[in-house]
Amino acid sequence: MQLTKTLLGRDFGLQIELPDDRLCPPVREVPCLHSRNPHSRTAQVTNRHNYILWLKRLMDTTSYAPAGRKLCGLDVGTGASCIYPLLGATQRPWCFVATDIDPKSLGYAKRNVQLNGLENRIRVLDRKSEDALVPFGHVGVERIDFVMMNPPFYTSEDDMLSSAKDKARPPHSICTGAPVEMVCQGGEVAFVGRLLRESLVLRNRVQWYTAMVGKATSLEALVEQLREHKIDNFAVTEFVQGSKTRRWALGWSFGPMRPVEDIARGVKASIWRKLLPPPSRVVMHSLPAHQATSPLITRILEVVGSLELVSWNWEGGKSKGVGRARENVWSRAWRRRKQRELAEGRVGGASHVEGASEEECQLGFAITVEVGTHETTVCLHWVEGRDQAIFESFGGFLQGKLKDIGITGEK
Repeated sequence: MQLTKTLLGRDFGLQIELPDDRLCPPVREVPCLHSRNPHSRTAQVTNRHNYILWLKRLMDTTSYAPAGRKLCGLDVGTGASCIYPLLGATQRPWCFVATDIDPKSLGYAKRNVQLNGLENRIRVLDRKSEDALVPFGHVGVERIDFVMMNPPFYTSEDDMLSSAKDKARPPHSICTGAPVEMVCQGGEVAFVGRLLRESLVLRNRVQWYTAMVGKATSLEALVEQLREHKIDNFAVTEFVQGSKTRRWALGWSFGPMRPVEDIARGVKASIWRKLLPPPSRVVMHSLPAHQATSPLITRILEVVGSLELVSWNWEGGKSKGVGRARENVWSRAWRRRKQRELAEGRVGGASHVEGASEEECQLGFAITVEVGTHETTVCLHWVEGRDQAIFESFGGFLQGKLKDIGITGEK
């Protein structure tokens, strides 16, 4: 407990008070680049901080707004430490609603918020076990950017005790968690399942619904539930702490913005592939690293610039372009329809999908030219949209247009 307090103070400038009969968020020192102190070689990289780091990237890569914007998050079951809101609020201009059903945990959580002078950004809210997990009627906002939770693992106290007996002795750590923090009927699958059922009603009032789970079987069951409800915009990742602790994070959204590949498909082992969402990054073309990139970039600008897009912006300093399309304006069928409607005097009819707007495009994409040690690659990233077939169609079109850029860098 003292080590946790010391490292939170050193790496994040946080003060906390903890009871000896509630969960203590463990802190381990490992090499890390995320410390507030740029000269520190070590920092807090527990599963809890990993969850915050993952959330940062999840939110940053599913918006066209600049990274690091102000967001509103909900932490369900914040515990005595209130650790997630404290970590999030010290690293980003985020505000939080933190809920719990345990009076003792609530008292300590409120005290920890006060100790760090964050009362204007973190609101601790008392809830009952039968209340909705997302308390829109009590938070005074119409929309929340993300929900996060780290629900109880165990289905019963007997389950918890049985699990403890199965672990090797002596223990690697002492668990001070109370049953209210460790146990719920149905375990973490049931708890996250409650959030999923609420999300089916709330939908886009929350951009991302997320949870961290402690059992691989829970992750499998929850991904299956997402697919049963035809939710295809989701993200799965794995947090590995040292050599003994492994957790998984799951997020889902009803919006069209797609997270980057390493956030959405953050589990590398082949046994997990069946649980992952569709790829959102595809390599379109490659050249030897010594080859000049200017002909490649010129071709990309020519090809994409010739399309009738809602927007297209190339950032030369980053070798990256971001575009949005209302429909598959690169297809032969679209061009034929466009020519026919122009001939009939119906200007612009083919360039607009009925009911679509600039805010609701069928495809948002990014194209990056990435120079590595051995090769230069052109990568297509799926940024926005609900139709995987359109993303793949555009990928095939772009790949075809780049295939004759050879190793000489000439057309």
